[in-house]
Amino acid sequence: MKKIITIGREFGSGGRELGRRLAEELNIEYYDKEIITEISKHTQLSEEYVKDILEKKPHHLYPITIGHTIAYVNDYQLKQAQTVYQAQWDILKDLATKSDCVIVGRCADYILSEFNPYRIFVYADIDSRLKRCIKRSPESEKVAEKTIKKEIARIDKERAQYYHYYTGKDWGSKENYDLCINTTNKDIKEIAKIIAKLFE
Repeated sequence: MKKIITIGREFGSGGRELGRRLAEELNIEYYDKEIITEISKHTQLSEEYVKDILEKKPHHLYPITIGHTIAYVNDYQLKQAQTVYQAQWDILKDLATKSDCVIVGRCADYILSEFNPYRIFVYADIDSRLKRCIKRSPESEKVAEKTIKKEIARIDKERAQYYHYYTGKDWGSKENYDLCINTTNKDIKEIAKIIAKLFE
């Protein structure tokens, strides 16, 4: 049986780093931004355009039956969004079929439910997330903490809306995951080593 590990994460919690380090510890594939590249290749749309579509709040007319039959809509932009979402669905399933892997975000826990993935959610308190954001982008130190916190809240809200729209579930709710990890003031590298032992 394949090892499929999905990671949902609050912005600034270190979930992306955890996913990458976990994949390294287990010597398996890691997918995150690579998925956008693949969608771009499949749809012949630019990576920037694909990213823009995936990071916006879903269109209210987009069918919840993504992955199944998509209704005809006479709106060019909506059809482009449908094409991107369908490609994401197909690519995630293809990646999970090919090899053991860690996949960050993209509602992968829901889309790959038939593969029985190990579902992880990563969170941290706001001060810890703020420190990580500043550490990752030193130029952020020149920006008011209040502004960075607002950006963190905005991104989390968009992720929650995206997740709920396509899964009907609450993003970050413990019932949707096998393991919830609080990374507040923790060393991500050490956490990855500990989690990797679960899969040995």
